[in-house]
Amino acid sequence: MATEIQKQCEIIEECYEFTLSYAARGLAGDEGGDAGKQLREQLTRAVAAMRGLERSCAEAIREEQLGPAEKYEAFFAVLKRDAESAIAAVDLVLAQPTVGSQLVDNLNASIHLRALLADLFLVTEILDVRQARAKAQVGRDGGSSR
Repeated sequence: MATEIQKQCEIIEECYEFTLSYAARGLAGDEGGDAGKQLREQLTRAVAAMRGLERSCAEAIREEQLGPAEKYEAFFAVLKRDAESAIAAVDLVLAQPTVGSQLVDNLNASIHLRALLADLFLVTEILDVRQARAKAQVGRDGGSSR
């Protein structure tokens, strides 16, 4: 079962993939077009997901029984800072009256967004591996949970 943080990561990663395709279109702006509307929706959803990461990280430590907790807490503090920086960059783009492909390309190249994505890839890989191990253990135990 996917945790809330994994769901948020998916939203942010989907947005990033969309912005890559948007940047490749060579659009001068986003006025009135479906692509521009989709771009703003994707960016807005991603910002909402980024804003929820801190709470989701605390929940993941508890629900997934991640340990040693202090190691996860230290990394999640880094993730929070990176999310705040990425939010500032995305909010700046969203505040513009028109958003062209070049601006989105520059956003995609932002070290702040890239740092957050790298953090998220690390976290989701750790959670995926832990969840796969837990499922395998349940299978070995014949479905009983001890």
